[in-house]
Amino acid sequence: MTLTANQAVEVLRAAGEPSRLRILALLAREELAVLELCRVLDQSQPRVSRHLKLLADAGLVERFPDGAWVFYRLTGTGRGGELVGEVLARIDPADPILQRDAERLSAVWAERATDAGEYFARNAARWDEIRSLYVSDADVEAAILAAAGPGSFKRLVDLGSGTGRMLTLLAPQAEMALGLDLSQQMLNLARNRVTEAGLERCELRHGDIFATRLPGESADLVVVHQVLHYLADPAAAVKEAARIVAGGGRLIIADFAPHRLEFLREQHQHRRLGFPDPEMARWLADAGLHNLQVTTLPPADKAGLTVKIWTAERGRERQRSAA
Repeated sequence: MTLTANQAVEVLRAAGEPSRLRILALLAREELAVLELCRVLDQSQPRVSRHLKLLADAGLVERFPDGAWVFYRLTGTGRGGELVGEVLARIDPADPILQRDAERLSAVWAERATDAGEYFARNAARWDEIRSLYVSDADVEAAILAAAGPGSFKRLVDLGSGTGRMLTLLAPQAEMALGLDLSQQMLNLARNRVTEAGLERCELRHGDIFATRLPGESADLVVVHQVLHYLADPAAAVKEAARIVAGGGRLIIADFAPHRLEFLREQHQHRRLGFPDPEMARWLADAGLHNLQVTTLPPADKAGLTVKIWTAERGRERQRSAA
């Protein structure tokens, strides 16, 4: 996308200030909340918010509220995005200021990982009980079965397997099944559950949803069940999940619609309070998946959460061209 001279000046003026350039470099790594940017930059919230407003007005970042928090990310498209990307790519990776920011961001990541790991270890044994406080499992599982279709599936991959419920639900229809999770406590519970269900062609591995190390287009059914709201970069997780989907296969994502139950963030390590349909649709389309179908499951009472099931497919064009 080309820019007029005035547009280029506007973009460069917005980015051409040390703190704002640092913010852009940080947001190139992941979406961040305002308070997290304040911690990394060691600046006050009003000052950081002013910088963010200028960047947003220039179309370089986008703001999205999430409950009581406000997140920012680089604008995916727009007149200045490519120019900013070019500028960031030309900065010396050894720049001491940006290195220090990266170290502080790593400390934020480490703190998040520690808190999440302690939470999952503490609650692994009663995970299904905790989840049932907010969701009608029977309705969600029936909708997931409907979204998956009758099968059979050559390979099922469950990312963020937790206690293994999606595996016991869907693996009977699969020739091979694989579940990945970062929590060893969850994996131990999942292994027990899979064994009790008599699923012999089901493997559990310690693995990262952001870097699964699985071959591209290798599974005809990929499931991400109640995982994204814990993640710092859910869009990257969707991209990695979609990468695994084979031609003619599908990806099923189950998570919450947007809500304002802040105690889930404070007490249960939720980072995002649900996802709007347009955001999920954009992520899936950007990842090369299409034919999006959305199922909405409202709560049984007003205090509960609405669950969304997004299903998208990869076309068979690549399969036909390779034949």
